[in-house]
Formats: sequence, structure tokens, C-alpha cells
Amino acid sequence: MKYAFIGENKTEAFKGGKGICPNCNSELIAKCGDVNINHWAHKGTRNCDIWWENETEWHRNWKNNFPKEWQEIIHHDNTGEKHIADVKTKKDWVLEFQHSFIKPEERNSRNRFYSKLVWVIDGLRRKTDKKQFQKVLQESSQAPVGNVNIRKINFPEESRLLKEWMNCEAPVFFDFYELNQSILWFLLPLGIKDKAYLISFSRQEFIKVHNDNGFDDLIYKYIPNIRNIILEHKTRISNQNLNRIINNPRKRSFKNNRL
Repeated sequence: MKYAFIGENKTEAFKGGKGICPNCNSELIAKCGDVNINHWAHKGTRNCDIWWENETEWHRNWKNNFPKEWQEIIHHDNTGEKHIADVKTKKDWVLEFQHSFIKPEERNSRNRFYSKLVWVIDGLRRKTDKKQFQKVLQESSQAPVGNVNIRKINFPEESRLLKEWMNCEAPVFFDFYELNQSILWFLLPLGIKDKAYLISFSRQEFIKVHNDNGFDDLIYKYIPNIRNIILEHKTRISNQNLNRIINNPRKRSFKNNRL
């Protein structure tokens, strides 16, 4: 945990520090050393949020892109259940920075708990993910959306990372920071079953649209338009193929011979 309360102040860990957990109000002890990043921890093995994972430098770097008052926010639902959101914006978007593996059941629970959730996935956790992801990108094709470079992934099942996340109901961004520090890959939440569409997305733009409260337009305005264009194209192609079969003289001749 990055922050504890000391009095009314939200404070980062410092050597010898003691504070109060913002989630369960129990005592926290500062852990400061040369191996792990400085953080607050409960005494013993206590963990007051089952969804919380140990932070890496990757987590901390992402959090630092957003105001302090947005970080590690306690989010409640109507039943009284509560969890610690990595970042929660003014527009109520919860940003979850996920490094470790997460079971589909837990991912779906989080999607339901946070009504406006965005996943940012560490694409370099497993050694094979980078190579597999690069391969499916190389074999991708251009989606029919004007001048926007949206990549249709023709064989998403060949990337373990895509296979795990492609049917997620919330927006997903993959971060392969060793490949390109400035680019994320946005798995478009188009709701087209068993299909994956990706678009490169500037890291700085991702940070900017949240800090400037512009993410709503992207999700609620532009994404539905892209989905409609792709579905209309698929329908048009299907109709063209059907008409080609119906109007093919050789097909008709074959049918007549059978009769």
C-alpha cells in the first residue's frame, strides 16, 4: 500500500513510520528497504482487501501519473462491500493496474463491482506474452474503419494474453513498456464475440484523457461508432457472398441437375 493516514494526512511510507489503514482502520507499519519499494503493511499476515496485490515499481510508476487524491480510493457498493481502487478519477473511472494473474471469476466480480472500470495489464509478466503478442500483430489485418489504424487480430487464440482478456466487458490496455515506452495497445470493447480488435494508444493520451475527464467520450461515443462500422461491414460482406452464391450460374446448374 502506498498511503496510510497519519492524523488526517495521506502519507507515503517512511522509515520507522506508523499509520492507519484507510480501508480497515488498523495499524500499518512502514516497510522501507533496498529490495522492495517503500510501502505500508499490516502487522503479521493480515490483508483487509482480498483483491489487493503486492505492488511493483510498474504499479507505482502508473499511480504517480495521477493526482495523490485519486490514488488508493476506498470504493463502496450498495451492499456495503468495499475495496481499494488503484486510481479513481473525477469521472468515477477506476483504473486497475494488473501485474499478477487474475482468475476470470475475480475479474468478472471486479467488473461488476466497479461500474466504470479500466484495466491496464502488465504485458511483460510472462516471458512468452511479448513474442506471442508481436506475432498476432504481425499477422493482423486492417479493420474497415476509415483512416483509423485498427488491427483485426485474425488468430487471437494464439496469444495467451489476448485469449485471457478478449471477452472482458471492461476496456483493457496492454502495456509492453520494454518494447515501446510511449504506446499502449487498447483492446477495443466492441462486444463482437470471439473477435479481437486492437489500436495503438498513446500512453500520454491515456493519462491526459483521464486527467482532463475525456474518457467518457471515447467509451460512450467513439467506441459504439467503431463497432457499428465494423458490424455494417461484416453484414455487407455476408450479403455480397450470399448474392454471389445465389447468382452463380454454375451453382444453379448443379442444383438443377440434382433435381
